[in-house]
Amino acid sequence: MPEVIQAGGWGMVAGSALLLGALLGYRLRVPQKVIALVMAFGAGVLLSAVSFELVGEAYEEAGLVPAALGTLAGALAYTAGNLWLARRGARHRKRSGHHPDQAQPSEEQDKGSGLALALGALLDGVPESAVIGVGLLHGGAVSAVTVAAVFISNIPEGLSSSAGMRKAGRGKGYVFGVWGAIAAASAVSAVLGYAVVGGFSTAVIAAVTAVAAGAILAMIADTMIPEAFQEAHLAIGLVTVSGFLVSFALSHA
Repeated sequence: MPEVIQAGGWGMVAGSALLLGALLGYRLRVPQKVIALVMAFGAGVLLSAVSFELVGEAYEEAGLVPAALGTLAGALAYTAGNLWLARRGARHRKRSGHHPDQAQPSEEQDKGSGLALALGALLDGVPESAVIGVGLLHGGAVSAVTVAAVFISNIPEGLSSSAGMRKAGRGKGYVFGVWGAIAAASAVSAVLGYAVVGGFSTAVIAAVTAVAAGAILAMIADTMIPEAFQEAHLAIGLVTVSGFLVSFALSHA
């Protein structure tokens, strides 16, 4: 099978976890503490994957300066996009809506917030998926671990966010339409990561990997950890470390 098709398939697999999480969050009344604990575990998984598979790979391929600059550039780009979306109603897009002051707004409360929420979900998912495609350029070693990490972390993301969307009064058509579109976008992002970046030099590929890593790190700190800490602050450290070790074990299996 051509690797570009493999990239799209793995991107879709990772993105489908968002849809699975959305289904659980919308259909079931999952306790807030369970959502928080799963979110903390997912954050730990991603932190490990970013550290050992993405930033580590960028450092080995291009050295410290490109890896560091790329990571900072990714974090800055994500933060800028996130600030823009936050002003349009997407600040709490990964929140489950349990606390009124951190609930997602309805369309009546904040016109245009529905589109902002969808764009926010896209902003969160694209860097992860692009890295999957880039990983195949290195023989698939990075991709296998990254796919597992993204899949595991996407379930609590979709679960928490869809629960918040439901509480904000958004219908199932909107909720599953958003996450279905993001799953499809994940496949496209993985394909573009493979097809577009594949024509560049090793140094550029390393820099792109670092940029994606920086964006993912900023996303974890800004959206995942706050939701986890809100409900499970006494256990978040242990659960996050557990997720970190699971991802670490996958990368050394």
